[in-house]
Amino acid sequence: MFKSFYIKPHERGMLFYRSKFEMFLLPGTHRRMGWHWQVKTFDLNQPQAQIDHLELLLQTHAHSMNEYFTVVRTVHNQAALVRLGQQWCTIGPNQLQAFWRGFIEVEVHLFNLDEGIDLPSQFVQRLRDVSLPDLNLVSIPESQLGMLYEQDNFVRPLASGEYGFWTCDRKVSITRYDRTRPDPDFTFVDVLVDDHPDFVTSHCEFVQLGNQEVAIVRHQGKVIRILPPCSRQLFWQGVAVEVIDISDDAKLSPTLVAELVAGVPEVLDLAYEALYILEVPAQHLGLLYEASAFVDTLSPGWHVWWTFGRAWKTEIVDLRLQTLEVSGQEILSKDKVSLRLNLTAGYRITDPVQAKAGLSNIEDYLYKELQFALRSAVGTKSLDQLLEDKGAIDASVSDYIREKTEQYGVAIASVGVKDIILPGEMKSILCQVVEAEKSAQANVIRRREETAATRSMLNTAKVMESNPVALRLKELEVLERIADKIEHIHVNGGLDSILTEMIRINGTRE
Repeated sequence: MFKSFYIKPHERGMLFYRSKFEMFLLPGTHRRMGWHWQVKTFDLNQPQAQIDHLELLLQTHAHSMNEYFTVVRTVHNQAALVRLGQQWCTIGPNQLQAFWRGFIEVEVHLFNLDEGIDLPSQFVQRLRDVSLPDLNLVSIPESQLGMLYEQDNFVRPLASGEYGFWTCDRKVSITRYDRTRPDPDFTFVDVLVDDHPDFVTSHCEFVQLGNQEVAIVRHQGKVIRILPPCSRQLFWQGVAVEVIDISDDAKLSPTLVAELVAGVPEVLDLAYEALYILEVPAQHLGLLYEASAFVDTLSPGWHVWWTFGRAWKTEIVDLRLQTLEVSGQEILSKDKVSLRLNLTAGYRITDPVQAKAGLSNIEDYLYKELQFALRSAVGTKSLDQLLEDKGAIDASVSDYIREKTEQYGVAIASVGVKDIILPGEMKSILCQVVEAEKSAQANVIRRREETAATRSMLNTAKVMESNPVALRLKELEVLERIADKIEHIHVNGGLDSILTEMIRINGTRE
């Protein structure tokens, strides 16, 4: 009984008798007698042969296997790169693979992983667009720097270019850092500084600060970072680092104030948390405290300090003349009359340090003392005394408050009572009193004027009695007044008898 097998032109066959390999079959028809023959065919378009018991077959049929296969065997420290025509495949350590000969060109390259995990550049270029297992292909552009890590340990930097690395049974990663940014966010800066000084020296600017040092980092003339004390930081080479000792003086120079505070807003945002900023307006004085202890006075302008290790506090004191209103004070006079007074005081702080050291709140202190002074001045005088001499209140309050404030560096410029408001009934009574006083004064003046007029008339009569010329002048004056009121006067017999006749006529009519 014969059994036939047909092998196609693009196939190869493996002939088995009772599961025992006998030979390879080339394309064509093959016949064998018996039922125990079996053939396993392989498509040569798939050059990698998946053969069972390959290790055993290589031992028992080495000549036949080497004739038909390209065998690739790797040990624990090897990896293989195989080209199958236009395709590629990788073989990891401790692997055994067989590839058909003749139909597709097979090219095998072995690599010793103990010597390095890098793939030679000629293979990297040939595999540029290929993705293969156990092989990591990476491209680093000019704007970046790559850093190769193996098992999370830094190996070396990668300049711009194309690279390939074997990743067989190990963790290999590449981290890219943007070289256009001067402050890369390196992982484990301390490890790079301590264990890889060559990398730091060749690529980076290393900044390490003491506990009383601050650093300003600039790139292309612009501030990019402000580092606090005790910092360790890496930057790309090309940055400028200015280290400032703040142990003796934590105040910024005018040049730095102009750059960090009055410059571009981005720099102020960057430096804001590291600075204590105060602007003292004109006609004001600033007081600086550190840890609640007074340090210095501050003139008008910008003042900026580093905040690291400091507890700054400032106050601004207005040196201009200020006014304080003490309004609606209900006070009883000596004669028990309830008065409401409004007082205004003008004051100026002459010694801010003394004032702030002695008084917690200057305005509250002045208000209370003005209240006390006003009550003392009003309560010791009657209503009539207060109304007769209003300035006495001002003088009394002024003397009192000046004595109280002199020791605190506060100068009183003026004190004055603006209003004295009487109760409604008292207003009515005072109006009646004033009216009576004014009426009496009017009567006295009227009697005085009447007496003066009578005395003047008597003196005039005496003069005219003893002097006919004066009497004649008086007659002419009267005649002139009459002529002003009468259009025509006809005189007969002269002017001497005119007045006499007129008097006579007037007497007859009466």
